[in-house]
Amino acid sequence: MTTPNAHNLCDILEPDQASRVLLHRSSDRSPSSGSRIAMACMVMKAAACSALSPTLPAHNLKSSIGHPKLLVHHSIGSKVPGVQWKGYSGSNFGQKPMAMNVRASVSTAEGTELDAISKYSEVVPDTVIFDDFERFPPTAATVSSSLLLGITSVPKGAYNSAIDSALAYNKCYVENSGERLSCFLNKALVNVGAEVVKTVPGRVSTEVDARLAYDTPGIVNEVHQLLELYDEVEVPRDRLLFKIPATWQGIEAVRQLEAEGIQTHVSLVYSFAQASAAAQAGASVIQIFVGRIRDWSRTNSGDKYVDEALARGVDPGISLVTKAYNYIHKHGHKSKLMAAAVRNKQDVFSLLGLDYLIVPVKVLKSLKESKADLEDKYAFARRLSPSVAKAATFSDDELQKWDQGTFAKALGPLAEDLLKRGLDGYINNTQRIEEHFSKIWPPPNV
Repeated sequence: MTTPNAHNLCDILEPDQASRVLLHRSSDRSPSSGSRIAMACMVMKAAACSALSPTLPAHNLKSSIGHPKLLVHHSIGSKVPGVQWKGYSGSNFGQKPMAMNVRASVSTAEGTELDAISKYSEVVPDTVIFDDFERFPPTAATVSSSLLLGITSVPKGAYNSAIDSALAYNKCYVENSGERLSCFLNKALVNVGAEVVKTVPGRVSTEVDARLAYDTPGIVNEVHQLLELYDEVEVPRDRLLFKIPATWQGIEAVRQLEAEGIQTHVSLVYSFAQASAAAQAGASVIQIFVGRIRDWSRTNSGDKYVDEALARGVDPGISLVTKAYNYIHKHGHKSKLMAAAVRNKQDVFSLLGLDYLIVPVKVLKSLKESKADLEDKYAFARRLSPSVAKAATFSDDELQKWDQGTFAKALGPLAEDLLKRGLDGYINNTQRIEEHFSKIWPPPNV
């Protein structure tokens, strides 16, 4: 396989626009050496990063990795050479779980627009190219089937040994080939996750097999198996999150897992029913993709929620995030809400006050390079806040305690479509990595 498509740190968790980042490190610092070892790097989901968050200043972090560089390829296949993002000088969102601290994770020059918005929301770069790993260390990460594909496509990379040892894990040597490959997949995710935990101060989110998306007991059992594997390699449970799709069965699994004290990250949320049901279930993190909802609304019709938002003259993605935020804060749910697929400055200004904003580098650069006109009260006004949320109103249907029937009826065409696309992407990546494992197992020494 050739060098994988690299992508967008936010969308790595959503395989339909998956991201991959490759870490290239010089094997010899002498000027005459031209050799390089290409190593697959942790794919940091902005969503996960923010979720995995809290409060460690980056200047206290040290890395023994040297001065590697990240080369990022955009998800549409075009390289982005020479992009140097200097504004990302640290993070408040990567420490081991303590009290969540909503502060900017991007250091800013005083008086810039980025500085102004960072007073209201934690701002997380959507795609980052680090040219100084010691100054800008990753603070959190997500391990997924997409990441494993990236690792296996780069020979002699940093995490290949973690996958090799997974394929030598004797507890996976069972007769049933499907069970054996599933065991290898989980062990590989955990082995890589355990290595990543050593290099980031924050939590690591681990993907749950999307083929179980409609199987509550299966999801719960899968998370328990992953936890047992993490226990074997002595990774503290408070360093972990588990990424679960927002199907009804997934949300029910979230309810059970959170009751056990296991932290969850709900993905593929595209409707108020999904967001509010996940909040009712106690999800630690809920992620909504603003831009994807907007994109769908531009080429499709027939979704009641979207049609109503457009009739009011509001963006359906911004509207959904606002309503979900107000619901969570008005009714005292513990969930943290993040907006991803933010496309422009206006998106940022419209969501000031949200717990986490996942912002692409091109928008961050524009914000950093623009002086803030603080007299422009409209642009820099906080739009979302717990006090404003208290005044929000909801219909009886929106305030109901969801069950499977009412949840299914409330999803709507948009959520059904985008949820299916996301799950198909997850499943495709899972099947691809298992197919790869089947071709290289057993190892020569087994």
